[in-house]
Amino acid sequence: MARRLLVAALAVAMAFVTVMAAAAAETRSWQHVPVPAQVRPQAGLADAVAFGPDRAWAVGADAVGREAPGFPLVLRWDGTAWHRQSLSGIGWQGELLSIAGTSPTTVWAVGRDSAGGARLLRFDGNSWDESRPPRGVALTKVVAGGGEIWLVGSRDGAQVLLRRDGRGWQDVPAPPGAVYGLHIKAADDVWAAGAAVNGAAVSHWDGKAWEQTIVDGFPRSAVGSVLAVSPTEVWAGGTAGFVGGPVGKPIPPLLVRFDGTAWSRVTMPTDFGGITSLAPTPSGELGWVAVARSQKWGPPGSSPPLIPGPDFLAWNGKSFAEYSEPAVAGEGDSSRLHLAPVPGTETVWSVGRAGGPEGTFAPRILRFG
Repeated sequence: MARRLLVAALAVAMAFVTVMAAAAAETRSWQHVPVPAQVRPQAGLADAVAFGPDRAWAVGADAVGREAPGFPLVLRWDGTAWHRQSLSGIGWQGELLSIAGTSPTTVWAVGRDSAGGARLLRFDGNSWDESRPPRGVALTKVVAGGGEIWLVGSRDGAQVLLRRDGRGWQDVPAPPGAVYGLHIKAADDVWAAGAAVNGAAVSHWDGKAWEQTIVDGFPRSAVGSVLAVSPTEVWAGGTAGFVGGPVGKPIPPLLVRFDGTAWSRVTMPTDFGGITSLAPTPSGELGWVAVARSQKWGPPGSSPPLIPGPDFLAWNGKSFAEYSEPAVAGEGDSSRLHLAPVPGTETVWSVGRAGGPEGTFAPRILRFG
């Protein structure tokens, strides 16, 4: 009898632990992380990259006036807090647009100065220094993956892609239309998200040529993020097109998936907004979808007819779980959401820009996990 009572007690205890663990997992949420006090008002973040739990970078601009261009901004996470990084010797005004790296000692950031000129910075593990950008190219993005570093930009109004080959930056043929995002698995396995004349387009580079597919043919649709899990699973996100309607009409998000044979549109638990970022799990599967300015239809007859939608969607392989960004005192919602997963962990960063009082804006950093 005593043995039976012991077994029963252990069973109850295990059930309790299981329930508590499940409850803890369900209550996990996105948390606001403050920026350093040295960051001046009117700042915003555009991009981030993480190399580990105690090593992450975020870039953007601060002290942006209504007419002034502001100054380039670099923040570093040390595992405890974000710190502003010194950019000694870099005195130009402007902004940083994108950051990526192949290792903690090889990190690149691209931006533009107040005159519209391209700027390229490199971190070697000790300091940030200017690097000469490719001649005549306006840079918009730097992307790393598979040991590769690529740049996205334009030259004389035409799309330009450049690859770092150890000696310098070499032009790579670009697919038709515009390229807004890349996922690089190897030098001969690159996926590009963008738009062509006929609609949203995803292209694949095999080292010799691009193969482009229109993934949504509705006018003015485009995809800006792409995540290649395998040759038979590729995701791309952006905004669906629209025709007519009143000025300011909300635009639906667009999420499409490739199964190795065809692309299909994926149903999402939000009706309007734009997908700004896709993030993988530690195993490389789709983990998160960020939706900026997310809205959905409220109950029939509600006024206003639209209610806030989820800002983040977590994918478990079958369905989405909805998450909202936390409220921050004195600030509004984020208008930009860029995801940066921490390798080998379930932690994900989101950086962007949020509304501030009286038409101003503020930097926004969020963390899950």
